[in-house]
Amino acid sequence: MAETTSEQPPVDFRTEPARYKHWKLTFDGPVATLTMDVQEDGGLRPGYELKLNSYDLGVDIELYDALQRLRFEHPEVGAVILTSGKDRVFCAGANIRMLGQSSHAWKVNFCKFTNETRNAIEEASGESKQVWLAAVNGPCAGGGYELALATEWIVMADDANTAVSLPEVPLLAVLPGTGGLTRLVDKRKVRRDRADFFCTTEEGVKGKRAVEWALVDEVVPRSRLAEAAQTHARALAAKTDRPRNARGVALRQIRRTIANDDELVRYDHVTARIERRRGLAEVTILGPGEAPPADAAAAIAQGDQFWPLAVARELDDLILHLRTNEDAIGLWVFKTEGAADTVETYDRLLLGHPGDWFLREVRLYLKRVFKRIDVSSRSMFALIEPGSCFAGTLLELALAADRSYMLHGTRPGDSAPPAAIRLTAANFGAYPMINGLSRLATRFLAEPGRVDDLKGRAGQDLDAAAAAEAGLVTFTPDDIDWDDEVRLALESRAAFSPDALTGMEASLRFAGPETLESKIFGRLSAWQNWIFQRPNAVGPKGALQVYGTGERSDFDRRRV
Repeated sequence: MAETTSEQPPVDFRTEPARYKHWKLTFDGPVATLTMDVQEDGGLRPGYELKLNSYDLGVDIELYDALQRLRFEHPEVGAVILTSGKDRVFCAGANIRMLGQSSHAWKVNFCKFTNETRNAIEEASGESKQVWLAAVNGPCAGGGYELALATEWIVMADDANTAVSLPEVPLLAVLPGTGGLTRLVDKRKVRRDRADFFCTTEEGVKGKRAVEWALVDEVVPRSRLAEAAQTHARALAAKTDRPRNARGVALRQIRRTIANDDELVRYDHVTARIERRRGLAEVTILGPGEAPPADAAAAIAQGDQFWPLAVARELDDLILHLRTNEDAIGLWVFKTEGAADTVETYDRLLLGHPGDWFLREVRLYLKRVFKRIDVSSRSMFALIEPGSCFAGTLLELALAADRSYMLHGTRPGDSAPPAAIRLTAANFGAYPMINGLSRLATRFLAEPGRVDDLKGRAGQDLDAAAAAEAGLVTFTPDDIDWDDEVRLALESRAAFSPDALTGMEASLRFAGPETLESKIFGRLSAWQNWIFQRPNAVGPKGALQVYGTGERSDFDRRRV
């Protein structure tokens, strides 16, 4: 089969409900219903049909948009029912024809994005108090079951037609790529021997056995499925702390221009200059140009123009654009411009109202964006220069970088004061990584006391010498050495094997405890990345290639 190539039109992650092809949102007081009704001829790329509610990246882009809108535009919603609009089928999972004709890079990026979206569903349930449930009305296979696994309660029709399954190993010689294995044993705590059987049978498990094995939470007659889902959803919605009568914040389409032969991507607060010859993108984030609103109510009144929300949305869109459409750009260089004082005042507002639903959603959105940066298969450097505003929330970008360079002193003829960084309360737990720790705690894993000591320096401007002494930056060249040292660092990074760098960076970034998310993005993604390239899956007689043809797979039986 022909592979998806970079010659295809770029993917645009911006959408809105009026443009959805595959999902329908309805509301009944505190309960929303998100119905999956995939348009068969609505694939993102030509060459396959999305039968049986199977999905591709385009389906998941809409799901991600719906998830964001539920959280920001509908504070009154305390529970979300995820179900299917097809008669007697829930979801057949990722479209196999799409996977078969896609490049390896496309498959890996697809799995990563779908995982991030399901993590966001779980975060909505756990931290936004907008709990998700799945009402399974028919066969629920592979990625379809992984979608249900992302919810907190699964109710399934009890009939001969409906079962849950993870058939990727026996059918396709790959793994459930959206965290199915991890969620099965870590989240739902399914017994290992039962999970082993479940993941190696094509037919799946249905009825009372599915409940007994903890694969679903409840089975009811088909005639009672909708009623059971609504009853449970209303009970969960009654426990939420989300305000019933608050006005939501509309998420308008992000303003973005792409110019100079696709080498300049510009938003209101974020700009990326792509240098293809050097294999890098220089990403600059502008700090706020004015003081923050006086309080939470004034912040809501600013809507999607509230600076932290606007930056989160723009940076999110840029990262997805670069990951998907600029796969040969292997190094992202982060820079900032603005005033640290203003960034810190925004941080005080964001963290000073823990009970406000809107500010909580903005913090959680920023956390998701920083996590998306962490798990992206790109090298990341931060350049801290005079005029930068790496403070608090924006300092997280430098802490997320694989390496940071901070100019010591000033440049001749430059009236700007020397570069400085500033810690705020936002750096001490507001934006945990996938390992559950802050970036500071992960950085100083061997010296946990240092994090407590650094709390005493929050709000202080740290110049290059102080930042280096505190362990917050990597190198501090002066003006004489800066240009050459930074240039050599960027050039040498670009010269290394991208494969080796991807593996190295993923291994180094997430020290410390292992969580469901770190297993998915570290262990599982690494195995899936390898298995997706093996002949047993994608060779001429590999399972993914011969699926549906009537031919049998021809496996290399050697364990590697």
